[in-house]
Amino acid sequence: MGDWLVDGLDRPANVYLGATSCDVILGNGLVSRHFRIAPNGATLDIINEMTGSSMIRGVKPEARVTIDGVEHDVGGLKGQVEYAYFSPAWIDTLDTDPAAFQLVDLAVGKVRARFPWKISRRATSTAWPPGGIELSFTYESSRVPGVVIIVHHELYDGMPLLCKWLEVTNAGQRRVTVDTFTSEILAMVETTSTPQGSSTKSSAAVLPLVHVESDYIFAAMSPSVGDVTTHWVKDPQYTSQVAYLSDNLVQLESAPPAGPGVTIEPGSSFETFRTWILFHDSTDRERRGLAQRRMYRTLAPWVTENPIFMHCITAEPARVKEVIDQCVAAGFEMAILSFGSGFPEIERWIDEPEFVSEFKELFDHAHSKGIEIGIYSLFSSRTISPEDDVVSPPGKPPTFGHAPCLQSTWGMKYIAAMKRFFEETGADFLEHDGPYPGDWCASTAHPGHLGLDDSQWRQWEAQASLYKWCKARGIYVNQPDWYFLSGGNKTGMGYKEVNWSLPRERQVIIGRQNIFDGTWEKAPSMGWMFTPLTVYHAHGDHWQESTIEPLSAHIDLYEAHIAQNFLAGVQSCYRGTRLYDTRETLEIVRKWVSIYKKHRDILESDIIHVRRPDGRHVDGFMHVNPRLPEKGLVALFNPLGEAVHVTIPIPVYYTGLSDIARVSEQDGPVATHPISRGYTIDLPVQIGPHGRTWFVIS
Repeated sequence: MGDWLVDGLDRPANVYLGATSCDVILGNGLVSRHFRIAPNGATLDIINEMTGSSMIRGVKPEARVTIDGVEHDVGGLKGQVEYAYFSPAWIDTLDTDPAAFQLVDLAVGKVRARFPWKISRRATSTAWPPGGIELSFTYESSRVPGVVIIVHHELYDGMPLLCKWLEVTNAGQRRVTVDTFTSEILAMVETTSTPQGSSTKSSAAVLPLVHVESDYIFAAMSPSVGDVTTHWVKDPQYTSQVAYLSDNLVQLESAPPAGPGVTIEPGSSFETFRTWILFHDSTDRERRGLAQRRMYRTLAPWVTENPIFMHCITAEPARVKEVIDQCVAAGFEMAILSFGSGFPEIERWIDEPEFVSEFKELFDHAHSKGIEIGIYSLFSSRTISPEDDVVSPPGKPPTFGHAPCLQSTWGMKYIAAMKRFFEETGADFLEHDGPYPGDWCASTAHPGHLGLDDSQWRQWEAQASLYKWCKARGIYVNQPDWYFLSGGNKTGMGYKEVNWSLPRERQVIIGRQNIFDGTWEKAPSMGWMFTPLTVYHAHGDHWQESTIEPLSAHIDLYEAHIAQNFLAGVQSCYRGTRLYDTRETLEIVRKWVSIYKKHRDILESDIIHVRRPDGRHVDGFMHVNPRLPEKGLVALFNPLGEAVHVTIPIPVYYTGLSDIARVSEQDGPVATHPISRGYTIDLPVQIGPHGRTWFVIS
């Protein structure tokens, strides 16, 4: 079969008939979903073809939708007598539930783009939409005349990745309300059984070989923290499970935490969020992370855009022009009028012609120099007015203490002002701080939502729509939340802001730890780092020793930051008023920008975690990409105040090499290294005090 993470085989997705004309299979050789289409539509099996294992142990409804207060199953078959396993001999004994929505049609097509993406800058992944197959099933019910539910499935070429969502159409004569829905219901095979207590807390617990994620996600820089739609629940039909109380959480459901409470007018449709299930063939953390990173490159290829940017803390045009000139000289590609720069609140000034014209002239100047430019805007964690702020229901306070409602009068004007500013000035970049974090709003006076039930959905919809609008225009989006699947480009790598007030000497290793820890589930281009050229938070007792300025006075530490960021393929927020203050400082910056651009393809490839920084030993990581001529790049760092001479085993399996590795240190002579049966090479390394080195593998 090969290894889909290494061999690069196509493995196209397809739809084909199974054993009978009633059996339809969606598969690509890595995963397959098996459907029965009579007497009703149902999923009979999901097979992890990489392991040969069935992932489910029984038949459930394809979905569940509550319309106008009445819950309805969509598809599914009844009559399974045992839910510990599923026997093929039972298939023909299963019958439809007459109360459920019934299958009336199916259709096959190619995967469609979820929204337009204008490619405006370099990206390592540009295929959009991704290759694959969409299989759709249409359901109707005599109990709800005029309501049509389409269950959409997608399977992608070359990946063990399924997607599912619902489309509810009102073809009747009166409005209907979708109170809530569950778009995926799977009786999963448990990986751990315990008679008592939680199986997930057992010392023998094994992670499920799936990663589940939707695009309905809030207030987090990690998909697991921000996930509000993935629910592992009890299966009341699984009465023979080993747990005495039948309370193991073995049924996987995808549903919103509440709502959406959306009203559908006659002739209109409503689409749910999308749920993706990525199937793994291993519990190995690195391998699972590589698969997850491949998923993001495929579903959100804009995350592979990775411009080199500076965070400018002034918005005064003359000083910004100086920053632009420095960006040109140093090889940077983008400037951002950052928080604290004095850049005005767009929603307050958008109707002032001088405001728009001043920044259009400034942005035109940047573009004439080949530099992209953008702005910072704060949405959440602020208060506007009693009329426009969220009205929090009991027990559901705003995430950041207070917040405007994105579907209030102010919120709707805010989004309109943002769009107008970008259209009229030609800005390239939006740094959006505190995008909508999932706050509920009980107001019945806000024009964009009816009340509490639809408030989260409508605000998320508005936020996601803004980022999708940005993608259609090639606008880059930094957002400190996991909005990647809705059009976001980059989030924080994962650091504590007040740590940039620590003594500057301590920040280097801590920063490298942040990169190491933040790239298990993110590609390097998906997370930003931070470099405090000037004062950031002024927190604690050491903030006066925290900054790099004056740059030439701390040139070694400045280079340490720049080097580890670029060797990781990670862009940092170089926050200040200049990138260099002397010719020597400029040459240091140019040196690392040049190295980065020369090896950019491999440096923006996925990271293998060699050794986490601990301040005591040589640490490092390596980039791998079997599809490039440069198949690996190893970066190693010496945290000690003395030179080190060590031999380090380097894992090269994911480079695609199997016999011989050709290794060059810092673009020097090539040495040949045999690859062991465990896919490692022994790499002799000499690094000076507090130094670094790097090797290209081909």
